Amino acid sequence: MTTILEQLFYSAPGQVVAGKLGLPEPEVLRRGRVGPAGPVATATLAGSSLGTDTVAILGVDTIAALVDDGDELPAYPQRLGALVVDARGLQQLSELEQLRAVLRPAVKGLQPSGRIIILADDQVRGIEAHAVRQALDGINRTVGKELRHGATTNLVYVSADAEPNDLTSTLSFLLQGRSAFVDGQSWTVRSSAAAPPISERPLADKIVVVTGAARGIGAQIATVAARDGARVVCVDVPAGGESLAALTNQLGGTALQLDITAADAGERIAAHVASRYGEQARIHGMVHNAGITRDKLLVNTDAARWASVIEVNLAAQLRMNDALLDGRPGGLADDGRLVSIASTSGIAGNRGQANYAASKAGVVGLVRALAPELAGRGITVNAVAPGFIETEMTAKIPFVQREVFRRTNSLGQGGNPIDVAETIGYFLDPASAGVSGQVIRVCGQNLVGA
Repeated sequence: MTTILEQLFYSAPGQVVAGKLGLPEPEVLRRGRVGPAGPVATATLAGSSLGTDTVAILGVDTIAALVDDGDELPAYPQRLGALVVDARGLQQLSELEQLRAVLRPAVKGLQPSGRIIILADDQVRGIEAHAVRQALDGINRTVGKELRHGATTNLVYVSADAEPNDLTSTLSFLLQGRSAFVDGQSWTVRSSAAAPPISERPLADKIVVVTGAARGIGAQIATVAARDGARVVCVDVPAGGESLAALTNQLGGTALQLDITAADAGERIAAHVASRYGEQARIHGMVHNAGITRDKLLVNTDAARWASVIEVNLAAQLRMNDALLDGRPGGLADDGRLVSIASTSGIAGNRGQANYAASKAGVVGLVRALAPELAGRGITVNAVAPGFIETEMTAKIPFVQREVFRRTNSLGQGGNPIDVAETIGYFLDPASAGVSGQVIRVCGQNLVGA
C-alpha cells in the first residue's frame, strides 16, 4: 500500500516537481524471454569471429556496425536492438580507438532497452595488453552510465579456447529482456566440453532446490525454474508453510518445511529428493536464496545479532554443501549447479550492515574458492549480487530513503525479483557450463560501490 507521501509524489503535480528535481519517470524496461527490439549490429576489431559466429547460432539477423571515421557521424537507418563488439585481440592502447569508433554511432542509435555487448580476452600477456584489458572495463562501466531509456552495456571476458557453443547461453541472456537490470558488469566465460546447445526449456525434468522459496525473490526463482522445465523443491521455514504449499501447488513441485540452520539440513534435503523422485534422483541446481538481515550500526551490534546473520546467510550454506556434495542419494549431481545470493552490500559495504556485509562477502569468497575445486565434476558455482530490488522488505524502508536507493543506479529505478531470478536461470542453464566462479551484480549498475 502506498503512503500519502508516495501518492503525492506520483500524482501529476508531484511528477512535475520530481522532474524539476531531476527525477524523471523511470523507463519501462523490456523484461522476459524477448529478444532485441531492432536489428543487431556486429563488429570485429581484431580478427576474431567468435561474436558473429555465436550470434549466427542464435539465429539473429545482423548488420555490419557503423564506424565513426572522423567525418559526419554516421546514422543507422533504423534504431538498433543491440551492438555486439568482438574486441578480442586488442593489445595496444592505440587500438582502443577502434572501440570508440564503433560505440559512438551505436550509443546514439540504440532502441529503448537496447544492448551493447563487448567481448574481450580473459588472459593477456604484457603490461600494455593488461592495461588495455582493464581499460575495456572502464569503458564498459562508463558507457553504461551514459546510456538512456533502459539501454545497458556489459563486458564478457572469454577464454582463448572458447567456441561459439560456450558463449551461446551468455549472449542469449544478454540480448534478451532477461538481463534488463544487469548493467555495466563484467564476467568470464571459459571453454567447456559439457555445454549443450541452448533450449527453450533448458531445465526440463531436472530437479532444482530453492531455499527461502515461500515468497519474494525465492518464489520468483522457483517460478522461473519451473517455467524452464524444472521439477522444483521449495524449501522454507515452517512459519511460511501456507505460502510454500500454495506456491508448490501452483508450480507442480514439492515443498519441504525446514530451518536451514539445522545441523542436518543438507541431509534432509537430499532425503526429500530421494524419497520423492527415487534413489537415483540427483539435484541439478541448488539455489541458496534464504537469508536474513539484522541491521544495526556495529557499535550497537551484539553477539547474538551478529551470529544469527552469519549462521543463516553463510554457515548454513557451507554445511548443506558438504552434505549435498558427498555423493549420497538425492545429493547434487555431477554437472550440477550451485547458485548463491550475495549482495552489493557485501561488495561495497553498507552503513549499519556489518554483519550482513560480512555474510554476503563471505558468499563471494565461497564461490571463488569452491568453483575450481568442483570443476573436475563439471559442477559450476556462481552467485548473484542484487542491488535495490522491490520486495516486501524494501517496501518498509522510509519513502525518501527508498526513493534515493531506487534512483542511484544507471537505470534510475529499483529492480524486480524477476531480474534476480532470470540471472539465476542463466546460471542454472546446462548451456552455461563454461560460467563458474562468477558473481554478477543485478543492480542496474549502482553508482556507488565496486
